[in-house]
Amino acid sequence: MADTSDTRTPAQIEADIKRRREVLAETLDEIGVRVHPKTIMGDAKAKAAAEVDRTLGRAYVQVNRAVSEVRGQFVDEQGAPRLERVVPVALVVVGVVGLLAFGTRRRRR
Repeated sequence: MADTSDTRTPAQIEADIKRRREVLAETLDEIGVRVHPKTIMGDAKAKAAAEVDRTLGRAYVQVNRAVSEVRGQFVDEQGAPRLERVVPVALVVVGVVGLLAFGTRRRRR
């Protein structure tokens, strides 16, 4: 059997009720802020921005790795160009540009 006797004075009970009302009011204010449309939109924007930053960061790392690998093919450890690889690629690029220029010139006539 539970003891239902209350030894608090009426003033203590009123003070307890007042304190609980204040706590409840703060809780309701916090809930109101959390469910406000501006708060929800701000949270959604922050999540989207974080995801974009994460995606761009991953893309940057992948591009940087690819550039480093390609650079490693054409430059030695000291930073000097590897002519045995640079010259053939340069000749191919010049040839392709020349063919494109010749083809464009030919179409204009």
